[in-house]
Amino acid sequence: MSGSIPFYQKHHLHYDRGYRSKETQSKVSQYQASSRYSASGSASAATRSRGLNVSSHSGLEESRVSPSPKRAKPTYLAVDKDNQIIGYVVPIFRGSQEFATGLSDTEEARVRDTAAYMARRDLFTSGLEMERSELISRKETMRESAERITLNKRIHEHEEHFKRMNEDSLMHAPEFVIKPRSHTVWEKQCVRLHCTVSGWPDPRVVWYKNNVVLDPLANPGKYKIESRYSVHSLEINKCDFDDTAQYRVSAMNSQGELSAFASVVVKRFKGEMDEFLPAPRRAITEVGPVSEYGITFQTHIVDKFGVSFGREGETMSLGCTVIIYPALHRYQPEVEWYRDDVLLSPSKWTHMHWSGDRATLTLTHLNKEDEGLYTLRVTTKSGYETYSAYVFVRDADAEVEGAPAAPLDVRCLDANKDYIIVAWKQPAVDGGSSILGYFVDRCEVGTTHWIQCNDTPVKFARFPVTGLVEGRSYIFRVRAVNKSGISRPSRVSEPVAAMDPADRARMRGTSAPWTGQIIVTEEEPAEGIVPSKPCDLQVTEATKNYVVLSWKPPGEKGLEGVMYYVEKCVSDTDSWQRVNTEIPVKSPRFALFDLAEGKAYRFRVRCCNSAGVGEPSDPTEATTVGDKLDIPSAPGKVIPTRNTDTSVVVSWEASCDAKELVGYYIEGSIVGSNVWEPCNNKPVNVTRFICHGLITGEKYVFRVRAVNAAGISQFSQESEAVEVKAAIGGGILHASPTPPYGITVLECVRDSMVLAWKQPTFIGGADITGYFVDYREVIDGVPGKWHEANIKAVSERAYRVSDLKENKKYQFQVRAANMAGVGIPSLPSNTFLCEEWTIAVPGPPHDLQIREARNDSLVLLWKPPVYQGRDPVNGFYVDIKEADAPEEAWRGVNTKALEKTYTKIKDLKEGEKYVFRVRAQNKAGVGKVSDVTEPVPALTKPGTKEIVVDVDDDGVISLNFECGNMTPDSKFVWSKNYEDITDTSRLTTETKGTKSKVVFNRPGEEDIGVYSCLVTHTDGASSSYTLSEEELKRLLEVSHDHKFPIIPLKSDLAVELLEKGRVRFWLQAEKMSNNGKVDYVFNNNVVSQGEKYKMNFDKNTGVIEMTLESLTPADEGTYTFQLQDGKATNQSSLVLIGDVFKQLQKESEFQRKEYFRKQGPHFIEYLSWEVTPECCVVLKCKVGNMKKETSALWQKDRQQIKVDEHLGFAEGVLKLEIAQISKKDAGVYEVILKDDRGQDTSTLNLTDQGFKDLMNEVFSVIANSSTPLKITSTDEGIRLYTFVSYYNDLLQVTWHYKDSAIAFSDRIKSGVVGEQLWLQITEPTEKDMGKYAIEFYDGKGGLRRTVDLSGQAFDDAFAEFQRLKAAAIAERNRARVAGGLPDVVTIQEGKALNLTCNISGNPVPEVTWLKNDKEITSDEHCILKFESGKFASFTITGVNTSDSGKYSILVKNKYGTESGDFTVEVTEGTPDLGVTSYWTDEEGNVVFGSNTPKEKMKTTLTGTKMQKRKESVSKASTVKNVEDREQGKKSEAQNEGDPAEVPALDSDQTKEAKVDLINQTLPVDQSEASEQPADSAEKPEAVAETT
Repeated sequence: MSGSIPFYQKHHLHYDRGYRSKETQSKVSQYQASSRYSASGSASAATRSRGLNVSSHSGLEESRVSPSPKRAKPTYLAVDKDNQIIGYVVPIFRGSQEFATGLSDTEEARVRDTAAYMARRDLFTSGLEMERSELISRKETMRESAERITLNKRIHEHEEHFKRMNEDSLMHAPEFVIKPRSHTVWEKQCVRLHCTVSGWPDPRVVWYKNNVVLDPLANPGKYKIESRYSVHSLEINKCDFDDTAQYRVSAMNSQGELSAFASVVVKRFKGEMDEFLPAPRRAITEVGPVSEYGITFQTHIVDKFGVSFGREGETMSLGCTVIIYPALHRYQPEVEWYRDDVLLSPSKWTHMHWSGDRATLTLTHLNKEDEGLYTLRVTTKSGYETYSAYVFVRDADAEVEGAPAAPLDVRCLDANKDYIIVAWKQPAVDGGSSILGYFVDRCEVGTTHWIQCNDTPVKFARFPVTGLVEGRSYIFRVRAVNKSGISRPSRVSEPVAAMDPADRARMRGTSAPWTGQIIVTEEEPAEGIVPSKPCDLQVTEATKNYVVLSWKPPGEKGLEGVMYYVEKCVSDTDSWQRVNTEIPVKSPRFALFDLAEGKAYRFRVRCCNSAGVGEPSDPTEATTVGDKLDIPSAPGKVIPTRNTDTSVVVSWEASCDAKELVGYYIEGSIVGSNVWEPCNNKPVNVTRFICHGLITGEKYVFRVRAVNAAGISQFSQESEAVEVKAAIGGGILHASPTPPYGITVLECVRDSMVLAWKQPTFIGGADITGYFVDYREVIDGVPGKWHEANIKAVSERAYRVSDLKENKKYQFQVRAANMAGVGIPSLPSNTFLCEEWTIAVPGPPHDLQIREARNDSLVLLWKPPVYQGRDPVNGFYVDIKEADAPEEAWRGVNTKALEKTYTKIKDLKEGEKYVFRVRAQNKAGVGKVSDVTEPVPALTKPGTKEIVVDVDDDGVISLNFECGNMTPDSKFVWSKNYEDITDTSRLTTETKGTKSKVVFNRPGEEDIGVYSCLVTHTDGASSSYTLSEEELKRLLEVSHDHKFPIIPLKSDLAVELLEKGRVRFWLQAEKMSNNGKVDYVFNNNVVSQGEKYKMNFDKNTGVIEMTLESLTPADEGTYTFQLQDGKATNQSSLVLIGDVFKQLQKESEFQRKEYFRKQGPHFIEYLSWEVTPECCVVLKCKVGNMKKETSALWQKDRQQIKVDEHLGFAEGVLKLEIAQISKKDAGVYEVILKDDRGQDTSTLNLTDQGFKDLMNEVFSVIANSSTPLKITSTDEGIRLYTFVSYYNDLLQVTWHYKDSAIAFSDRIKSGVVGEQLWLQITEPTEKDMGKYAIEFYDGKGGLRRTVDLSGQAFDDAFAEFQRLKAAAIAERNRARVAGGLPDVVTIQEGKALNLTCNISGNPVPEVTWLKNDKEITSDEHCILKFESGKFASFTITGVNTSDSGKYSILVKNKYGTESGDFTVEVTEGTPDLGVTSYWTDEEGNVVFGSNTPKEKMKTTLTGTKMQKRKESVSKASTVKNVEDREQGKKSEAQNEGDPAEVPALDSDQTKEAKVDLINQTLPVDQSEASEQPADSAEKPEAVAETT
C-alpha cells in the first residue's frame, strides 16, 4: 500500500463499537517494563575527544520529562564533519541490558563492576566510596575505549580499502531483510515497530507517520528511534487514537531508496470512554493556546450517529449532540461537515442545521454519490473535535428485472463553446450480465426535455457531447444498458455552460444564463486579416468510438471571429479530407467520430474567418483508432482481518500498472452461499476498506475489482474465509535467542580461522537475523580481552575470523540476534591454535541438520568442508549409530561415496534414537569427521503430513504442504535439492494460513529434482517430494487433461431410426452438472428447437438427443453436438453425406412406409426358406395384424399355386413345403396378404444364385445325413456304398482313391440306387487296395466319408466276391419263366385264346404245360409250342366251358426249375369278332392293348411288380403327364392310319384311365415304356390275343 490513507482511517472511532463494555477486561499483557520501553527521551550530550565529534540523539531537558535525571547514553559511532564514520567511542554495551557491563576481562571484573553499580544505585554508600568506584570504572572504560577505537579504526580502514578496490561489487541498494509488521494495540499501551535493512553504503533510515517525518525531538517521550546492527526500531509510547495511522520506514543510500509500511490501530475498551478520551488537539503557538475571553473550551461530541445504511431515493439524517464547556450564551462554534475529507456546502442534496447543542446533516435524496465517510468537525477557539462514521447507499430496485444499477458521479470536463466531455463512474452492480455500454442524455437548464446524445451505447466512461449552443447551460445524466434493459438514470451533473474557458474565467464564476448568448470582447476585432495556423495540435484522447483533438488558437490578437476546420487523412497517404465541411467549430477542441477502428490517421487544423481560410497546422503523428486506455488488471491478494462483531477490514494488493485508476469495488459472500453482495457502491481509491453490515458469526470471503474509464477489471482471487467477530489484538512479546553452542574450527590458515557453531536451542520470539563473533587471545592459559570479529551480523552459522596471529591460541564466543535484540554470548569455545593446515585430506563437513524424521527414515543434510585439502572434495560418507551405543558401534550408511550434500537414511528402527556424522573425501583419502548430531528419534510425530502433488482444474501443477502445529511466527521454506530456490521464474510460492504450495510456472526437465518444505518455529515439521522424469511426464499429461478438460462420453454421436422413420441423433455423456449446456450444430450453423428439430437433454442420465421427423436432401451434411460444462468441453460429430446419407434417407423412408404398412396385415418376418432334416424345403413367413377376413395367396412366377392342402396358417406363420426339390421348383415365390385395410407382399427369389444357395443347403443336409462308407461284395466285384436320407439328382459327389479323383471306366463305375450311392469295382485285384472316399459338394467346405479297402477288409470282400460270382452264374443260367402271365383270363365261349411267354435258361430248359396240375400235350384243340428256345405259346382254338381251369407252365434245366400259373374262365355270351390280346414288357408287366375292351382295362392284373414313386411338388404334374401320354398315343395311332385298331375313348374312359394311372404312380424309369403305342411290338414278351 502506498500513499497516505484516507481521512476516516485516521480517526475511525467506529472501529471500537464492539469494545465499549465495562464487563470486557483487557487480557493482553503490557510490553516490558518502562526501563525497556521508556517514555522519557534521552538527555542531550556532546562529547569532544581529540577533535572528534560524537553524534547522538538529543532530547529536551530531563527536568521537563522525568523528575529524576538519568545519565546520557552514549552511542557507538564517532563521525567527522562530513558525517563519515571514523571510529567508535565508548561502546559500553552491546545487546541485551543484562550484559551491559560485560566488557571486563574476567568474571571477577564483571562481578566487581556489577557490585559497584548496585552499590551506586541501591545502597547509596558514602560519596567517597561512590567516587572511587566511578573513578575505577571510568579508567577501565577509557582504556577499553581507546583500544576499541584503535581496533575499529584498523578494521574500518581495511574495509574501506577493499571497498575502493571493488566498489561496484559491494555497493547495492537498500533491501528489507525483515519488514515492519502491523500491530493492533489497546490504548495506553506501547508498541515497537522493527525492521532489518541491508545495503551498502549503509542506508539512512527515516520513519514517517502518514507520510510526515517523525521527529522524536518534536514529541519528547512519545517516539523513540533506535538503530543497532542494521536492526532499526520505532517505539511509540502510550498510544492513543491519534497514533492510529500508517507508518512508513524509508531506507536510502546512493544506490537507491526502498520503503516498507506497517499500520498501527489503537483500540479502546468500551465503558471507559470518558476516562480515556484523548486530549483535543490544540493550536499551539509561541504564546500558548488562544482562548475566547480568556476561557479554554472543552468540546465533547456525544449521542453520535453510527455506521448507516440507506437506499437510493431515501432521506437520511445524521446528527450528534455537541457539549461545549463552559457554556457561553450565544457562543457559536464553527460546525463543518465533510464527506471523504471534502467540505460539504448546503445544496438541494444536503441540508445542515445547528440547534445550539446538536448538529444535523440531512441528505434529502440519497444517491450513490452520497456514500462515504462523513465527518463532523466542531471548531472552537481552543481547538476542534471530530467524529466520523461511514454511510453506505445501496442501489434502488431496478425498473426492469436484470437491468444494471445506475452510473454515478457524472461530471463535465473540458467544456468549450460547442462541446463538453462528460465523464462518469461505472456502477458496482451489473444486474447479472455484463454492461453493454452507456447512454448519455443532456437537458438544457430551465427545461425538462432530455435528449439522448449517442445512438449506440459507449463502453468508455467518457463521452464528448457535441452540437451544443454556445452560451447556454446544460445538465447531463447517464444510463447503463445490458441485455436485460436500461438502468435508472444517474444523478444529474452540475450545470455547465457551453462557452470558451477564457470567457468563463473572466466571468469570475458567474453562471451563464440559460437563454441568449454571452459576448465578451476585449477590443475591436481587426477586419480583413486571415488568421495564421493553430499551434500545439495534439490528440488528447483516443478510443475506438472517437478521437479528441485540442490545439491553441493563433497568436495574433484582435482577429475577427476565428473558427476552425479540422482535416484528416489516412496514415501513409497525403489525401486530406475536411471533417466539418458545413459548419466550422468555434472551440479549440474537436471530437471526431465514425473513424475506422484499427486504422491510423493524421490530423491538422485550419483557422478561418470572414477574410478567408488560413494555412493548416502541423499534422499530428499517426494515431491508431482504438482504446488507448486498457482495463486494469485484477487486484492482487485479498486479506480480510477481523474487526468488530459486524465488520471486517479488507486489504488487497493494488492492480499492477493500472492507468487512470478510479478506485476499487469490494464484494462479499457468505461461505457456501455463492451469492455476492457489494460492500461499497462508490469506488474507493485506497487498498484497504472496512466492510460493515455483516452477520456476526458467519464466515465471509471477499473479492475486489478495479475500475477506470476503460471498464471494470476481472475479480481478484477470493480471499480466505474469515469469521465475523470482534478481534482482540495487542503487542507480541519477543525475547532474545539463547546462546549458540558447539563452536568448531573448519579451516585454519596463517592469520585466519573459519568457525562453525550450532543454532541456539531457543531462537526467541522471532527469527534469528544474524550472529556476532568475538575472539580473545589465550596466553599461557590466561585469556585476554574479548574483541569483536564482525561488525555486521552474519546470517550463516560459519564465519572466517581474520587478522589473527599465526601460532597463537584463541577462544571464541558467538551471540545470536533477532528483532528483539542480541542474545547473551555462548560459553567460550575450546582453545584453538592458529596454524595453517597442511593435511592432504579434507576438513570436516559442518552444519549437519536432520529433516523429515519418520518411523523408518530421515533425511540428513550437511555443508561441505571449508578446507578442501590437496584436491577438491569428490564425495561423502555418512556414519550412524544408536545414541546410547558405544563408539565402536559406528557403522557406515553408504559404501559408495555420495556426491550430494544430503541423503535419505532408511530402514531405521521405530522409536530408536540415532546420531550421525559425515566425512568428506578427495583423491588423498577420507578426511576428518564432522561434529556428531544431536540424538534424534526415528519417530513420525503426530499430525505429520506429506507433500501432496496436485493438478488443479486449470492444469496448474503444484506441490502442497500443510502443517497443523504452526505458531504465529512460523513460515514455510521451500527448497529444491535442499538448496534455496533462486530461480523464481520457474516457481511461484503461495501460502495461506496453515497451507503452502509451490506452483510450477513452466513445468519442464529443468524442474526435475527433490522438493522439500520446512516449517520454521515448529518441532521440525518438514517433508519432501521427488519429481522424477517419469512423474513429470505423468503430471504433464494430467495437466493437459485438466487445462483442456474433456467431458467424458459414454457413447459418441450416433444416429438411429425411430418409429415412423423419424431420425434420432444422440450421444450420452458420463456426467454433466446442472449448468451444462449443449449447442446443436448442423453444417456450422447452430440449430434450435422448432418444428423441424426436437431437442432433449436429460442431465440425470447424460443423454442428449435431437430428432427429425424425416430426412430431406437439405439435411445432408455434418451434425455436431457441442457440450460445455463449466470449463470442460467436448464435441462429437457425425458426417452424413454421399452414400451414407442416401442409405439413411432410404432406410428412413422405408421405416416410414413400414409404419403405415403395419397398420394392416403385414409380414413380421418376410418369406424365407429352411431345409428340414428330411431334406424337405419349407418356405415360411411370419405375419401379424391378421383377422378372419384376411386372405393369404401363394404364387410362383406370378401363377397362383392351387394346392391348398399345403397352405397352413398357425401362430402367425405361413408355410409351404416342397417335398422333393428339383430344378423345376426354381422360380419367384410370392405371398400376398390382403383385406379391407390393405395388402402386403413378400417375395422370395429362388432363381439363379438364390436357388443355388437353397440347393447347397439341401446338399449340406444330404451330406450330413450320409452314413459311414461301407464295403460289400457282389457277383461282379466289390461295392463301396453309403446311404443318405434323400437323394437329389442335382447332388454332386466325387469319389476319390488315395486322395485323387477316380476316373471311371467299364471296370470302375458309380451309381445311385434309391438313397444308396455306390462305387462298383468289377473284378477287383490287389491294385485296387487303398483308401477310398466320397465327397459331397455343398457350396462350402463339403463333406467327405472315407473307408480303407486294404488288408483284412480287402481279403474278406474279395472272398465274398468270389462266392457271389459263382452263385450268380448259377442263378443267371437256371430255367425261368421270364415273361409274365395274367393271373386270370376271362374269355367268352367260342373265342380263341392265345398266350405267349418268354423262356430263358442255359442249357435250354424243358417245357411242360399243366392243367389242374396234370400235364397236357399239344393237340388240335390245345396247341403247345416252344420255339427258338425262347418263346412258349399256349393256344386254344375254340374255347368252351371245359377249358376253364388252372393252367401252369413248368420249365426245367440242370440249374433249376420254375413255373408260371394262370386261370382261364370261360363265360357264355354273344359272339364277339374281336380279339383280346395282352403283351408284357421286359419285366413281365402286362400292358393293355389299344383294342382291349373297357371293362378289361378295369380288370386288375396280377403279376405286375410296381414301384411307387414318392410324391412330388404337386400331383398336377402327374395329371399333365397322363394327358401328354394319352395325346401321344392318339397321335401315333392316327399316324399309322388304322382307325379300327384305335378305338375312340370317350371322355369318361380318359378320366378313368387317368385316375388308374395316378393311383398306380409308375416309377420314373418306367415312364418311357408306358408311353409305347399299342402297335409297337418289337420285343413282345407275353401276348394274349382273342379272336
